[in-house]
Amino acid sequence: MATLQIAANGNSLARPAVAAPATPAVTSPLRIWSAVVGSTLGAFMAVLNIQIVNASLADIQGAIGAGTDDGGWISTSYLIAEIVVIPLSGWLARVFSLRNYLLANAILFLIFSVACAFAANLQQMIILRAIQGFAGGVLIPMAFTIIITLLPKAKQPIGLALFALSATFAPAIGPTIGGYLTENWGWEHIFYVNLVPGALMVGLLWASLDPAPMNLKLLSKGDWPGIITMAIGLAALQTVLEEGNKEDWFGSDFILRLSIIAAVSLTLFIVIELRAAHPLLNLRLLLRRNFGFGIVANFLLGIALYGSVFVLPIYLTRIQGYNSEQIGMVLAWTGIPQLLLIPLVPRLMKRFDVRLLIVIGFALFAASNFMNVHMTGDYASDQLFWPNIVRAVGQALVFTPLSAIATSGIEKENAGSASALFNMMRNLGGAVGIASLQTFLSKREQYHSNILTHSVSVFEEATRDRIARLTAYFMSHGVSDQALASHKAMVAIALKIRKQANIMAFSDAFFLLGVALVVALLAILLLKKPGQLSGGGAH
Repeated sequence: MATLQIAANGNSLARPAVAAPATPAVTSPLRIWSAVVGSTLGAFMAVLNIQIVNASLADIQGAIGAGTDDGGWISTSYLIAEIVVIPLSGWLARVFSLRNYLLANAILFLIFSVACAFAANLQQMIILRAIQGFAGGVLIPMAFTIIITLLPKAKQPIGLALFALSATFAPAIGPTIGGYLTENWGWEHIFYVNLVPGALMVGLLWASLDPAPMNLKLLSKGDWPGIITMAIGLAALQTVLEEGNKEDWFGSDFILRLSIIAAVSLTLFIVIELRAAHPLLNLRLLLRRNFGFGIVANFLLGIALYGSVFVLPIYLTRIQGYNSEQIGMVLAWTGIPQLLLIPLVPRLMKRFDVRLLIVIGFALFAASNFMNVHMTGDYASDQLFWPNIVRAVGQALVFTPLSAIATSGIEKENAGSASALFNMMRNLGGAVGIASLQTFLSKREQYHSNILTHSVSVFEEATRDRIARLTAYFMSHGVSDQALASHKAMVAIALKIRKQANIMAFSDAFFLLGVALVVALLAILLLKKPGQLSGGGAH
């Protein structure tokens, strides 16, 4: 068995090697950066394809004959496949070699992206999106792994800044691209848009990664109990989070059974991983102070990142009546500033304590949500401009320093586990955030509606006066029956109350997101400064 010699206290100790994903011996700086750019481009497209499809979901549902309830599986199937494959990618890269595994999945991602545009019905779309998500999910952790294994320590912040474009810029810009393409070209083009950058990605990876032998013997030695329990647990959990609100959570036998399966499977997975000689994921990394608290902060970042992208489009559709292109233009201001700011973050990391940058970033991100807690019926694109700018600056400052400090001290053999855990927890945070916000919005709308309805009484002079004026309005606009006009007046008042209750619920949702980010900020305060971050890099 291969051994890794470690010097400790002057003695040479031997232990079984726990290999990182088999990174080819890329030595040329140009080829290293080609690998980094190619892989991060792939991660960008994989994340983009979550939001770009969500922005066009209504059009896709209509085109393939899917109902509103069932159409959600177009996104859910992609997310389930993605979150299951992320933890598997490090091990599968060792089995098939990084070059073979990454190139195969990059090509499959492009093939099934185009195939989705030709789906004739819901069943075909769900299957094609699942395969696309499985291939796309590989691209995210592999990009992160390449950055922390191939780049010199001093250059890692630059690579992590590129990766940040996929983690924070892609979700922000996705609705903009999706809305524009859907309104002007048709929903099929949201899948075709992957082809040009995808071809560039494949070309860069093909030219930069050296061939390496496959190690198929690892398949027989794999942590199969861990793989099976993890796949079942994550798939069940993701389904619960995606479908729970629609199915009335534990009022549904389906959701209750899946929740039990998820809890049992994930508990078994943790036990197996802690006892296995060669675990799929090294969960003991979570006990390291910086990585553990970094994961907590990253999970909460996922809640706020994906939660805010979820809440804003619903608000703009439900309250302001915006179409997908108009929504995209509003959200563009959470993306465009990041494109300008993220490349500057590595320089800031050389000059300032990375913890300070993260704290400022989380504080600004939280502030952008608190700026939206006093919304009114006139709160639209103009009023959202500055909160979106502040949010963009905050997100740009958070991700790269957080990635650097969380992975400081991670050995190369643990890079695959660190990458899988870091990226999986952010995606899982997004799923938890969206599921929680769906339920939270419904409950808070009911709460505010009950309070407003009780305060609008027919015994009040103002209410009777309002009904009388609306009745007169309807009668002067073609309604001859006074009873019908009076009924229309009361319906109009009820709709006004419901709209106001919805606005108040959205304000509460933004407050909740702000609180989550404050908690993330507190987790950052518990991080210790690495012994030395050379140029912001992670030792």
